[in-house]
Amino acid sequence: MKTLFQHLASAGAGRPVDANGFPQGPWTPDLLAEAISQIDANQSGIELRTVQLWFQENAKGISCANIRWLARIFGCDDPKATSDWQTVLSVARSRLTALRRHRQVSADSDASKSHDSKHAAASGIENSLTVHREDRQINTESHNGFRLAQTCEAIFGRRSFLDLPASVFAGAVVLGYASYFLGIHSVTYTREDGLTKQVGFLWAPNWTLLFMVFMPLFFVFAVDLLAFWKTKGRSMLLALNGNELEDSGWSRKVGASTFTFWTLLLVCLGVVGVLQWVSLRLVPLITIDSDRTTDWGSLATTRPDAISVPQAAAFTGVAYLYMCLSMYLLFVGLIFLYTLAQDFTDLISSLGSKRSASTQREIAAIVEGVFQGIFRCTVLVLMIAICMKLQSFYVKISSENIIDWLIQDTRSVFFSDKISGERYDSTTTHYSSLLVALAACVVFLKAHYALGRFSGSRKQLRKMAVVVVLLTTGYLSIGAFSGFSALLGVTVLLSIYGLFNPAFSMRQTREIEDRRNVS
Repeated sequence: MKTLFQHLASAGAGRPVDANGFPQGPWTPDLLAEAISQIDANQSGIELRTVQLWFQENAKGISCANIRWLARIFGCDDPKATSDWQTVLSVARSRLTALRRHRQVSADSDASKSHDSKHAAASGIENSLTVHREDRQINTESHNGFRLAQTCEAIFGRRSFLDLPASVFAGAVVLGYASYFLGIHSVTYTREDGLTKQVGFLWAPNWTLLFMVFMPLFFVFAVDLLAFWKTKGRSMLLALNGNELEDSGWSRKVGASTFTFWTLLLVCLGVVGVLQWVSLRLVPLITIDSDRTTDWGSLATTRPDAISVPQAAAFTGVAYLYMCLSMYLLFVGLIFLYTLAQDFTDLISSLGSKRSASTQREIAAIVEGVFQGIFRCTVLVLMIAICMKLQSFYVKISSENIIDWLIQDTRSVFFSDKISGERYDSTTTHYSSLLVALAACVVFLKAHYALGRFSGSRKQLRKMAVVVVLLTTGYLSIGAFSGFSALLGVTVLLSIYGLFNPAFSMRQTREIEDRRNVS
């Protein structure tokens, strides 16, 4: 491996050539590190120290993930040349691995040592070629079509953690300004029973609090957690395994979910976006169907003086396109969190009997950081579901605005004031919120099952689980009985506190953060 690499580096393989076709000098650690970091698919880049170790005379090898980048460099991004170089480098790496094992065998039985090293070399080469065939299949699929799974991972793995949440927040701000310019940001209409009801766009929590607060925060925590896992948590578990596992396992898991990402995209665009907009917005606007429940999207049918039908159709179309794309990214984030929990399970199971006391402490530190991130994301997704369900019920009840409705409902607990004559009918938003809440709970249960057994403080995990159960109960109680707002308010406040202090203990939280910083 070292001989092959030194030869390629000194020859300047893959470097730009001059007018005569000769490379512009040999590779240096700085130049090679910069070239690898500039590969578009390599979002995390590479450390200069890692490349420097390749140039030195030592027993250090090159990971499979880095071999893929070297193959692209030496192959000049040509698919066939890259594939050939990856095969050659993988075989060389297997020989280096066999040589290491050969040196570690006891000197007592030379014959046995020779047999074992040959077997290890053959096994290593076979394993490397197997991994190469899998990677080559993924690369072939990527060249033949749009790499949706890898594109989604790149969206969540950019260098700036604020790119995704800032984009979602900016879209919500643009919609808010557009509603203000159209005059539907705060507007009322009078129902047949004489009630004046607030149906402004900025009064709808599923379009303001959801996209301006809870969803951007979800993306902040999800992007941070994925970055921690790929750069620190996963690397620590690989180190505990003695780097015997392939570093490209995460990429293969993500690539294997391509069908899931495409299916989810079609559902979000086709059903959540187009179908809902046509059936709930466009058709009632065209037919002037005033029998439907009035809100900011259908206001043109009851108050044409506030907004015209073409304006309402265009604004709702843009809003629903933004909504379905944001919801797609939300579910993509949940898929990544589920994949993270499964990846943790696979890495832990490979440790087997290697888990010493010090290893257990390191695993516990990783578990605390990962589980707290998943807890925060779960709470925020449940908040999103609560906003959706509150709005779906508010448009049906007899209250002037949503704040007055919640206050009056809370008063019914303490002053025996009952809200009479309410019809808590289900809507499509109600059903959508149920799917969102269910997806969040599935991811949390998966993480609790996968990570809970290795936590250093199961008491903290139980506290977070109780908060999720209470918040889910608060979600399910919306519209179920008079006074649900009191229960919902308590669970929301407790959950908000959990976002700032998921460990629910200042001392333990500081210890966990210290362990993560040290790691």
